[in-house]
Amino acid sequence: QMQLVESGGGLVQAGGSLRLSCAASGRTFSDYTMGWFRQAPGKEREFVAAISWSGGSTYYADSVKGRFSISRDNAKNTVYLQMNNLKPEDTAVYYCAAGLSKSLLGPWDFWGQGTQVTVSS
Repeated sequence: QMQLVESGGGLVQAGGSLRLSCAASGRTFSDYTMGWFRQAPGKEREFVAAISWSGGSTYYADSVKGRFSISRDNAKNTVYLQMNNLKPEDTAVYYCAAGLSKSLLGPWDFWGQGTQVTVSS
């Protein structure tokens, strides 16, 4: 089992920035593709970004491309999501996920508990 713990969420004004972190334990972190997802109230969970095991490949949802950046530090067993120019529609619970598949599209084997991001207008 892999444990994933997100942190860094909070309340920010539109146009501001936040950096989310997801600390992993229990498995060899560098074996896993990592992803970020989000779920807004009343909506389905949606893909945000993914990064390959080495960090050499990334993939983003169109809605966040150019504003969000995913990165990882395999020495620290941590994946990050830098979110810039935040918009009210980015308000959601953000989840990190880990998958053994090399595909940046999943499937995803483990999930964190989520961290709330609220963007005020």
